[in-house]
Amino acid sequence: MSALREEFIRFAVDCGVLRFGEFVTKAGRTSPYFFNAGLFNDGQSLGKLADYYAETLLQSGTGFDMLFGPAYKGIPLVAAVAISLARKGRNVPFAYNRKEAKDHGEGGVIVGAPLKGRVVIVDDVISAGTSVNGSVGIIRKSGATPGAVLIALDRMERSGKDDALSAFSAVQEVQRTYDMPVISISNLDDLLGYLEKARASEEMVQYGKAVKAYRDKYGAIN
Repeated sequence: MSALREEFIRFAVDCGVLRFGEFVTKAGRTSPYFFNAGLFNDGQSLGKLADYYAETLLQSGTGFDMLFGPAYKGIPLVAAVAISLARKGRNVPFAYNRKEAKDHGEGGVIVGAPLKGRVVIVDDVISAGTSVNGSVGIIRKSGATPGAVLIALDRMERSGKDDALSAFSAVQEVQRTYDMPVISISNLDDLLGYLEKARASEEMVQYGKAVKAYRDKYGAIN
């Protein structure tokens, strides 16, 4: 686990964005942890989150010309990441979409810069790939190229329902379907590494055991 990944996990825990307990996921599974990027809901935490996104994207070496944020969570994320990149010396345009087309004013579903070149989609997590599918369609329709997806956390768990689990995670399926990278600030292995280091209390030991058991049951192939 890199220092950046470890620092991000600790930051998410400290902000209460990454929590431990029992949570029902969109797939209907009972997960021992939950990540809710919507709880980065003040200027300081959102700004720091954007710095993690920007640094991760730059360190990846991925070529890109602009950013796109899918509604709704991607909207504040893409704006904040664009600001952070500019502060790091990489000033790029960004855009986002509306859920419904506007029939007055400038109209349309896209707000911000025109979509062109290699576009990085900025989102929080990929659960089922629905948001990515929609974003890819919008980007391609505009004549631009979806170049990568940038997310905060890769859960690394198999997609589908329990009675028909895929061998692959939603992230892996996006990569296979669109032949483009999914870049994550952190992933489930990083979370397990953090819990292993943080086993000073009995509570953290139990969290670590529960997350490992969940990984063993639902983890995607590497």
